[in-house]
Amino acid sequence: MLVLPNAWDATSAQIVVEAGFPVVATASNAVAAMLGYPDGEGAPWQEMFAAAGRIARAVPVPVTVDAEAGYGMQPRELVDRLLEIGAVGCNLEDTDHRTGGLVEAGAHARWLAAVRAAADDAGVPIVVNARVDAFLPPSGITGPDRVAEAVRRGRLYLEAGADCIYPIGVHRRDDLAALVAELPGPVNGNTGDELDLAALRELGVARVSYGPRFYYAAMAGLRSSVRGLLS
Repeated sequence: MLVLPNAWDATSAQIVVEAGFPVVATASNAVAAMLGYPDGEGAPWQEMFAAAGRIARAVPVPVTVDAEAGYGMQPRELVDRLLEIGAVGCNLEDTDHRTGGLVEAGAHARWLAAVRAAADDAGVPIVVNARVDAFLPPSGITGPDRVAEAVRRGRLYLEAGADCIYPIGVHRRDDLAALVAELPGPVNGNTGDELDLAALRELGVARVSYGPRFYYAAMAGLRSSVRGLLS
């Protein structure tokens, strides 16, 4: 099981590597916050990629970039930009940040297939972690329909060439177990109240990421320390 404590700048990435992790993953939420923008493609892609490039140059291990929904780029441009900054992997989500809700699954699968084709043409087997946002409130999907929709989308994305499926927002053990069982490929999970690392390993999760969790923990420590100066 690949465990990825996400980084947001060169220093946090170096800390991850020094701890012994073989890969660095960025977290768009944390990178955007560090730059002073909201998550959800609120930051200009140029600034997000510049920050990711600094991370890639700062560490001697592979870097995978949370590229949100691709910033409206055509697949070949996205692949070219990733390779320019030294990244060899990416998260790509199926939320439509412009109109709300989720991108139509078939259209997103075709876009992912074009990303895979562009990477093949470039001769670099970029790892695509396809995020499925059916469990997030903006999707408008509720109850057991979320598992069914995540499976439907995940299968389409795997067929399109994604390497891993990331059903973000899954908190219940039974839901994650169903997804691991029904998706014919690796699944990315997150830890939570019902899901520690041991539970994720037992369920067969292949990849674990933490998003902005460590960034917010670091900022909470800073907030507490500086407020303590005034007391």
